[in-house]
Amino acid sequence: MAREQALDSAVRGDDVPSPIRVLIVDDHEVLGDSLSRVLDEEPDMVAVGLAQSLAQARTRVATNAPDVLLLDRRLPDGDGVDAIAELRELRPSMSVVVLTASAGDDVLVRAIEAGAAGFVSKTRGLQEVTSAVRAAAAGEAVISPEMLSRLLPKLRRGAGPDPDLTRREQEVLEMLARGLSNAAIAEELHVSVHTVRNHIANLSAKLGAHSKLEALSIAVRRGLVAAG
Repeated sequence: MAREQALDSAVRGDDVPSPIRVLIVDDHEVLGDSLSRVLDEEPDMVAVGLAQSLAQARTRVATNAPDVLLLDRRLPDGDGVDAIAELRELRPSMSVVVLTASAGDDVLVRAIEAGAAGFVSKTRGLQEVTSAVRAAAAGEAVISPEMLSRLLPKLRRGAGPDPDLTRREQEVLEMLARGLSNAAIAEELHVSVHTVRNHIANLSAKLGAHSKLEALSIAVRRGLVAAG
């Protein structure tokens, strides 16, 4: 459906956003096919491929240019979480959402430290997957405030240069640590969501991060913001 609408818009010359390109990495063929169908039925996203191993994922990330990667942890040729950093190097603008079943906090912490944008449970409805894809594509952290407050204190501490954050960027960072969305931060600061996105982009650049959750992870590990 997304492909057809994009084509129709191109023919009409409409100025509409391109659909969110999603690559699914999961060795369960039935689940992967189901996710692909659900994504293709959404008007604003399209499944650009299904990989059943990390080897296939590397190839398809490089050739299919996904905006969001739905990544299972347990794959035939390795641990998906361990491969996050490598996969993101192939396409730095790509957001990675980890598909979880019963992963422990240590696995989730490793995923955050590797730069994942968040998590979505395999046991929840498919509608939650599409919501997670939209959130990740919009730069949101795909994680509940409760999970965030539980995991942040478990991040490994590390040294690094102190970024020259402005007072407002520091305020935004502290609100991110509370699990607030861009819209909630905008409301609390009485600014537009666009302004909040600019602040997050600036502080992320200063921290060398490519996502909101990664920026928060780096800040916590360097002691720039309290963890919970």
